[in-house]
Amino acid sequence: MAAPLSIKLASPRGFCAGVVRAIRIVERALEIHGAPVYVRHEIVHNAHVVNRLRAMGAIFVEELDEVPPGAVTVFSAHGVPQTVEQEAEQRGLPVYDATCPLVTKVHLHGGRFAREGREVVLIGHAGHPEVVGTLGQIPAPVHLVATPEDVAALPLGTDSSIAYVTQTTLSVDDTRGVIAALHDRFDDVAGPDVSDICYATQNRQNAVRALVEECDALIVVGAANSSNSNRLRDVALSLGKPAWLVGDAGDLDPQWLDGVERLGITAGASAPEELVEDVIAAIALTRKITVSELDGTRENVSFSLPAALRRAGEAARARA
Repeated sequence: MAAPLSIKLASPRGFCAGVVRAIRIVERALEIHGAPVYVRHEIVHNAHVVNRLRAMGAIFVEELDEVPPGAVTVFSAHGVPQTVEQEAEQRGLPVYDATCPLVTKVHLHGGRFAREGREVVLIGHAGHPEVVGTLGQIPAPVHLVATPEDVAALPLGTDSSIAYVTQTTLSVDDTRGVIAALHDRFDDVAGPDVSDICYATQNRQNAVRALVEECDALIVVGAANSSNSNRLRDVALSLGKPAWLVGDAGDLDPQWLDGVERLGITAGASAPEELVEDVIAAIALTRKITVSELDGTRENVSFSLPAALRRAGEAARARA
């Protein structure tokens, strides 16, 4: 057996409050209404979560035309455009909206900036479900940018009144360069307060920065299509440490750990803790390990379930 391996776990890691809420909405809808419950898009970006909910009776669809008339429907944590909300209303579908409240806050900020007559700039990744939803929630044209070069290419005069909002899976550090480019180019720039940035994204990246100072390499547990999980790996790589993204223990390559004596492990905001435990167990088959957790920010954020779901639960209890 190879040399002993010290494993340090990031804190915080894994599920954020928005993910916990979204998963619970699907679970509670199934408890109240029974199967099936239809979910538009993956409720969160993690196949293990999706498969567990599918086994409970959730059916995942890409568009609402796949949902039968009258079927209970859940919108994913990433949010949806207004056109999707309108289609659901026109069809009379009973809907529970699992959009993360912090994503909803981005929608509200963008709408307010648009009503103020500002040119709205969204900092985010084209095609990401959250970005698609945000673009469809702001009642005005929105300029999507991801890099300072995109800012330079905006078809706007320097005297334009600008306001920006950001994809929640990007941290303050991720957007700093783009925001600086906006301020450099335009005279009048407004944006959300730093307290409105997604706490989970920032906390998990901060934890990785602290972790890699004490480790030789990093493993991130998370889905390949998870923006925040990919960014955690990128943070470690930017600091000069080898880092790999694994969906589960089956993605591990033992050769990655050759010569590694101190390994850091973290997990994206939609990755269940049991996947971290599985990765540790798989490593323990080939290395003698010790496991400890790095001190970090303690999160005590929680979001309530939608009022409509709470009322449905009360009605179900009254009938019982």
